[in-house]
Amino acid sequence: MLVLQEGTGASVGTRQVAGQEAQEGMEQKIFMQESDASNFLKKRSKRSSKSRDEVNAEDRQRLRADELRREYHEEQRNEFENFVEEQNDEQEERGREAIEQWRQWHYDGLYPPYLYNRHHI
Repeated sequence: MLVLQEGTGASVGTRQVAGQEAQEGMEQKIFMQESDASNFLKKRSKRSSKSRDEVNAEDRQRLRADELRREYHEEQRNEFENFVEEQNDEQEERGREAIEQWRQWHYDGLYPPYLYNRHHI
């Protein structure tokens, strides 16, 4: 029984080892060392100029961010203006109702009402 396990383990192991070697070869082609990667990102020094494509891409990103910010603030401003307008309308309505109630309470049967029709002696 030990011999069988070793035999199957060896045959499967050989295939796995061959597959791993091929996979490591691919990893070496695709991935670079950590030091190379950090050097790649730092390749351009601060003094060297950017390419025209880089400048254009950054400008497009900046313009898009500005546009999104402008749209957001415009939307916020519109919402606030609508809120203020509704508040003012409600306040005016409450004021009109209060005035109407006052007029009804103080109405004396004359038209125009007594307060506006005083006779000064």
